[in-house]
Amino acid sequence: MERSKNDVWVGLFVVLGLAALVFLALQSANLLNLHWQSGYEISAKFDNIGGLKPKAAVRSAGVVVGRVRAITFDDSTFQAKVALEMDKRYLFPKDSSLKILTSGLLGDQYIGIEAGADEKNLADGDQVTSTQSAVVLENLIGQFLYGKAQEGGSPTPAAGKK
Repeated sequence: MERSKNDVWVGLFVVLGLAALVFLALQSANLLNLHWQSGYEISAKFDNIGGLKPKAAVRSAGVVVGRVRAITFDDSTFQAKVALEMDKRYLFPKDSSLKILTSGLLGDQYIGIEAGADEKNLADGDQVTSTQSAVVLENLIGQFLYGKAQEGGSPTPAAGKK
């Protein structure tokens, strides 16, 4: 009888440990959302979203103030439409701007929001028009190499000749 009681406690401990591990894995991958309070939804259009994914953070001054709810393609304007679920505690002016940023050099992408100066705040269903697309590293490298190739191809005066 004593052995089976110990087996039950060990089994319970193992199950709780596995549940905690799954919880931490989902939480660290931003796949778990434990916010039961409702917020307001805004949207924005970007020319290029890079590697932005749903559930990515929306940050202002480094503080998470919302999440990316959905990303769709608008085939009339050929832009990516991003729906954002903002926390109702944080209100931003209507003329705020959004830009897609990267955590570190090669980290995850998130949306940064910079507050404007308008007296009216963003409300549910509003669209932010001032946006800045993601900086794509491959495009920067291509521009750098193309610029160097143009410099190398142009004739330069020989040094020391007069």
